[in-house]
Amino acid sequence: MYTIKEVAKIMDVSEHTLRFWAKNGLFPEIKRDQNNVRLFNDNDLEWVKIVKCLRKVGTDNKSIKRYIDLCLVGDSTLKERYQIILDTKEKALNQMEDLKNQLEVLDYKQAFYENLIKNNLSDPWNPANKIQQAKEMAL
Repeated sequence: MYTIKEVAKIMDVSEHTLRFWAKNGLFPEIKRDQNNVRLFNDNDLEWVKIVKCLRKVGTDNKSIKRYIDLCLVGDSTLKERYQIILDTKEKALNQMEDLKNQLEVLDYKQAFYENLIKNNLSDPWNPANKIQQAKEMAL
């Protein structure tokens, strides 16, 4: 059995987040000890893993709760759960494409600045430099 502190470290999730998720019913089988401390078993860690995955993609807690509730119903909900996973995967792929585009912009800017630094050039796109150049030309 694991305490919430141990689970937070193992799963790289804050204790606060785990408590919030638990309070929202996202860990259906969690137990408490005689001091009312939440205790997680290995099966609970699997719930934490899927909740963390779904949250990282941006799935709201209500939708995650729906997924978990479907899991608890059993195999009669396989198709619906499968569709949820497909939809979530599509969302993740779209996010990856957006991140890829952002990385391309950052790669361009990195090369741009490396060139300026290497060749001791001024940044022609920086408005502050344009103002300074205008001031110098006025003198």
